[in-house]
Amino acid sequence: MTTPARSLRADAARNRELLLAAAEEEFAERGMDASIADIARRAGVAKGTVFRHFATKEELIAAIVGGHFAALTAVARGLLDSADPGAALLEFLTVAAEGLQQQDLTFLQTVSEGDSMVAELRNRLHASIGSLVERARESGAVRPDITGTDVFLLICAPVHAAGFLPDPAPDLWRRYLAIIFDGLRAEGAAPLPEPAPSWP
Repeated sequence: MTTPARSLRADAARNRELLLAAAEEEFAERGMDASIADIARRAGVAKGTVFRHFATKEELIAAIVGGHFAALTAVARGLLDSADPGAALLEFLTVAAEGLQQQDLTFLQTVSEGDSMVAELRNRLHASIGSLVERARESGAVRPDITGTDVFLLICAPVHAAGFLPDPAPDLWRRYLAIIFDGLRAEGAAPLPEPAPSWP
């Protein structure tokens, strides 16, 4: 039998997920003009419910950004045991780009700068990508001078490249991902002109 306390916790968890999903949709449509009232309306809850879960709009944004970092970290870690490290790295980049193609919320990251929770989740993602890249390097699938930071910085590139067109085909980003991944390969690679950036 479900106790009242457990039911309340389940309701709270469900409301939080509804709010996060609604907020992502509002931010994707309206950018930073999305309001708490609009988010609450889309989620089907009272405005006060939003503030019970997130004290400020910035806290809500941090939860969205952190959730995306955590989800990508789970994908990266799940690919670490792949028998083909090169294919695993390409699959990770594909999953990341597919998510951005559906809703590009990277603009929210600047708002969450300085949030310690987001910084920790971003560092975990960076470390997981580094492990994927290290395995790909060791197998000879990618050039030896590519680092995890390089790949971290390239995550958004395919979708953003296609986004410069006014009305790109839905899967055009795959073309640019293929170009980028070919640039990561060891075959025929020329020396890179600058050293890899350090991770802050």
